[in-house]
Amino acid sequence: MSPKENHTFTKITSDFTSKHIRCSGELYLPKDVQNPPIVIMAHGFAAERTFGLPAYADHFASHGLAVYLFDYRCFGDSDGEPRNYVDQGRHIQDWQAAIGHVRSLSNINKNKIALWGSSFSGGHVIVTAAKDHEIAAIIAQVPFVDAISTTFKLGFKFLAQAAPHALHDLARIIMFRTPHYVKVISHPNEFAIMNTPESYPGYSSIVPKDSAWENKCPARIILKFALYRPITSAHKVQCPALVMLAENDSLVDAGAVEKTANKMPNSTLVKYPFGHFDIYNGEGFTDAIKKQTEFLMTHLTPN
Repeated sequence: MSPKENHTFTKITSDFTSKHIRCSGELYLPKDVQNPPIVIMAHGFAAERTFGLPAYADHFASHGLAVYLFDYRCFGDSDGEPRNYVDQGRHIQDWQAAIGHVRSLSNINKNKIALWGSSFSGGHVIVTAAKDHEIAAIIAQVPFVDAISTTFKLGFKFLAQAAPHALHDLARIIMFRTPHYVKVISHPNEFAIMNTPESYPGYSSIVPKDSAWENKCPARIILKFALYRPITSAHKVQCPALVMLAENDSLVDAGAVEKTANKMPNSTLVKYPFGHFDIYNGEGFTDAIKKQTEFLMTHLTPN
């Protein structure tokens, strides 16, 4: 397919398959750099790769790093049903398939692969790197690290509202029926997976105005979500890790993020005095992308 041109990099459609389903991806290749190191990126909970991530990818590519940005199965331009099927096990399979695809490319440095994840995918990169010790570095931005601490943070009211939706969807799975969906984001007066005061405005701020994204996901994630604890894999991450924590995060327990970073033998922790979504825009983004680029250049490029 024809590449999209930029004065510092070229962007090429580069799809792969995960469990026989096509996942959509884009490869950013910096110009005038032979066999560049590469950063693999995917988004967080129920999000598509167009939700703010191209700004990161453009910045990394303009500094001589290749980038591979992809959508999970059932999201964005990828194939798969039901749509917006959030499941950490499936997502990690997609991460592993994306890494395999990148390693099959002839024009990148296969020994210098970094993983970049944010929020839900911040946990995914920890789990993935804990299993794959050939990964050169990871960035976990405002990462989801522990369902237990998040459950306590969201409180009993959230659990009481979530349980009937989860059981309803479970019943529909058993009867081979279409999923029962719940909203991904809402204001605090309405149930959604994310309905803290910052959730609706913060998440909405990264969704492109022309996006066809639907604010819903199958409720079955509520059951799977409760079992997800990337913090338990952190001690197995051998590569350098940059962890960025939001001290006023209403969705992720900041203390659990710090504990996770401390469990990784070669981690750097950066704390920000704002909420979960503030890192995607404004001064938060400007500072984060600067530190992330410095980290990647340090660990992926020759001295």
